[in-house]
Amino acid sequence: MGVAIGLVGLPNVGKSTTFNALTKAQNAEAANYPFCTIEPNKAVVPVPDKRLAELSKIVNPERIQYSTLDFVDIAGLVKGASQGEGLGNKFLSNIRETEVILQIVRCFDDENIVHNEGSIDPLRDVEIIEGELILADIEVLSNRIDRLKKQVKSDKSAKSVLELAEELLEFLGEGKLARNFSKTNSDEYKQLVNEVRFLTDKEIMYGANTDEEGLVEDNEYVKALKTHAESNNCELIKLCAKVEEELIGLDDDEAQEFLTDMGVQESGLEQIIHKGFEKLGLMSYFTAGVKEVRAWTIRQNSTAPRAAAAIHNDFEKGFIRAEVISYDDFIVCGGEAGAKDAGKMRLEGKEYIVKDGDIMHFRFNV
Repeated sequence: MGVAIGLVGLPNVGKSTTFNALTKAQNAEAANYPFCTIEPNKAVVPVPDKRLAELSKIVNPERIQYSTLDFVDIAGLVKGASQGEGLGNKFLSNIRETEVILQIVRCFDDENIVHNEGSIDPLRDVEIIEGELILADIEVLSNRIDRLKKQVKSDKSAKSVLELAEELLEFLGEGKLARNFSKTNSDEYKQLVNEVRFLTDKEIMYGANTDEEGLVEDNEYVKALKTHAESNNCELIKLCAKVEEELIGLDDDEAQEFLTDMGVQESGLEQIIHKGFEKLGLMSYFTAGVKEVRAWTIRQNSTAPRAAAAIHNDFEKGFIRAEVISYDDFIVCGGEAGAKDAGKMRLEGKEYIVKDGDIMHFRFNV
């Protein structure tokens, strides 16, 4: 889909450990010192979906294909990153290429693991990271305002954009995120975002990296971070990077038993993947045949022809109709034949908005 979630945070807070667990492979070097990650590590991560297993019990396919998400492990930011400290400009440009920011924040004490700032304070860490993102946005917005001031002399239509840009600059100067600006739905703001791609306009998720005890019951660090997340209308997900690494070698049943014994229903990484999928505005529909049961990734509110294009562009160009069975009907009826017999298969045209979990077959002519 060409969209990605960027893992950011201060050095040595568990980003690379989390990334390793996400990819279920030691692709990112994890070490007890700052800047062990310099070039961004990238990975394509399958989106867990129990519905595929249920479909496969009925269809018995040769293989299962999951939807995927792109994750990028971006090197740790430090104070002064917006002025180039710690290779900051390079890291900030890497963040700009992602659509959602997952900020890993350390929420546990361990004297054996060095913290870049010398102590554990999640809100201070968040303030450092978001402060650098805000400063980077202020710089690019200031440059845009300078150009708008010249443009408005010959193009009066630029005046409204300039006025909003100056208002936004003042807002950012107060240490606030662009995503919380009151006029994000205005045409002028949308124009600016298209031109500038503000870092603080992106969706943010906080990954509270805690110890095993904090995973079961919120510690004071997690509580403080949760309050901050709620005040900014952001998602917070608790995880224990150490536990997630331990889950890597286990099969699904063993992993679930391990989590259940800890009093946890779903791993932090699964929550991150599912919430990230949602924050990116994505969903899945399915195709189910003897060759494969597969989840196809599409934008939410996609029409049937747009959904068909996920398989092949020719499917959209020559779209005739879609044969659709809802997931629940497919399961209850025991498959496609049963759904047809029960009158649960529908023929849908070009205006149909695909629902999450639809089982679809496309008719097309090229």
